[in-house]
Amino acid sequence: MKKLLRILMVVAVCFVAVACNQKIKLPEPVLNTDLQGTINRLNKTSFDSTEVDSFYLKYPELNEYSGNVKKIYHEQLYHHIWFDENGVVEFANSLFSKVKGIASEGVYQRFPYMVEMDGIFESDMENTFSQAETEIMITNMFLFYAEKVYRGVDDKTAAALEWLLPKKQVSYENELDSMFINADLLTRNDSVLFSQYYKLRDVLKHYRDIQKSGGWDTIAIVPKIKVYKLGDSAISIAQIRDRLIKTGDIAQNNGSNVFDEELLVGVNKFQVRNGKKETKTITLQLIKLMNVPVSEHIKKIVVNMERWRWIAPEMANASEYIFVNIPSYTLVFNRDGQRVYESPVVVGKSMSKTVVFSGNMSFVVFSPYWNVPPSILKNEILPGIKKDKNYLAKHNMEWNNGQVRQKPGKGNSLGKVKFIFPNSNNIYLHDSPAKSHFGKDSRAMSHGCVRVGKPRDLAIEVLKNDPDWTLGKIDAAMNSGTEKWVQLKKKIPVHIGYFTAWVNDSGEFYFYEDVYELDDRLYDILLGIEDLTEE
Repeated sequence: MKKLLRILMVVAVCFVAVACNQKIKLPEPVLNTDLQGTINRLNKTSFDSTEVDSFYLKYPELNEYSGNVKKIYHEQLYHHIWFDENGVVEFANSLFSKVKGIASEGVYQRFPYMVEMDGIFESDMENTFSQAETEIMITNMFLFYAEKVYRGVDDKTAAALEWLLPKKQVSYENELDSMFINADLLTRNDSVLFSQYYKLRDVLKHYRDIQKSGGWDTIAIVPKIKVYKLGDSAISIAQIRDRLIKTGDIAQNNGSNVFDEELLVGVNKFQVRNGKKETKTITLQLIKLMNVPVSEHIKKIVVNMERWRWIAPEMANASEYIFVNIPSYTLVFNRDGQRVYESPVVVGKSMSKTVVFSGNMSFVVFSPYWNVPPSILKNEILPGIKKDKNYLAKHNMEWNNGQVRQKPGKGNSLGKVKFIFPNSNNIYLHDSPAKSHFGKDSRAMSHGCVRVGKPRDLAIEVLKNDPDWTLGKIDAAMNSGTEKWVQLKKKIPVHIGYFTAWVNDSGEFYFYEDVYELDDRLYDILLGIEDLTEE
């Protein structure tokens, strides 16, 4: 909105300059209402600016929106936005409906003075607001909706939740303008929210429908039976069938108490969707996972919808980028809108968490040294040296300028290659000699960096457009035993995120372990139980 008005002003000045030089009277510039929307910019009906301050004295619960309201109306010269010759515009009614049903967006707060708002939009109720109050109240309602649905918690709260990815900023004026052009943006606005948000919103509705129908019954646990195998018969087997029907992991229920192949397919689908490996048995741990109540899944969906509010959709428009999702222990590389690479990863354990942030990959280092971090030197290396004077030699390590480093070669903790995106957290991607770790369900076991399960393939993909790095040259550098730094000709964005609920392109939904126990805290904030801004 502001950008367009500035352009119009510049055009007008240019017209005046030409007229002065050539003494030609040019026509007045005309506002393009198709571009600007149907806000009543050209409507001469206005209200007294002092009405805004009076409004917030009368309705103090909305005071947090006063700054943006004053900004909007100052730009509109205090003309009415929400009225035309027929009264309140239709778009206001659509907005009111969305705010009344805001719970469908995973938002638990209600707009203050909602009962009084009914008088504006319900034909059988009296509007107790003055016209100016009605005007300002609807603008506050829009700001409430935009803030809760498009922006989410404030930047300070997100940072206190250990979220250091860039948090998007929302222009409320631009969004208001866009919605007057196209009211459908109230239902879906891809310019401000990722498609993943809308996929989760559909899953939220599905799980709330399950909850309304009574959820799912608890599957009986028989302590003496540690595992069910194919062919076993038990009442619990029939209960498992009922459970998997609820979430669509099996298409039909044959009512059998026997653990058959049909049920095994559903069990494994459930396991994969919950971040577990496929098996041929049903364990007590698996039954406990199935017994997690639907309310817990709803909580997980809601907090992940909130996290997606924080990210600008433009992030996915980069020609290429790498994304690591900590709870799912996966890394993906996207190029030109297509996934070209995927790998399991190992992330930081709870005492040395992998940081949620963004950086730009600038270097690939083949056959790297591992410079031992001070904390590991103090807690592991020095005690080892004290017990065994040959500790460094046995671990292929050496002193280097007062620090300890591990030399390139077999057994190096960074493996054969590392990928650097400079950052203050000293986090990077790297190979690992501990290949067995990538087969585990839970892979939070590093000191903070991200270990990559398929590092050679990642190096090939990262250097794909560099003709100097053929497959043979990459393999030779990885196995040379001599450290080799390669500066990328084009930096690659790397984003490390934290999402415990996910929907893939086929509509299948996944739930992952809350490895750093961040979900409950965020959920309490969304409910208004906890306020991190006061810490």
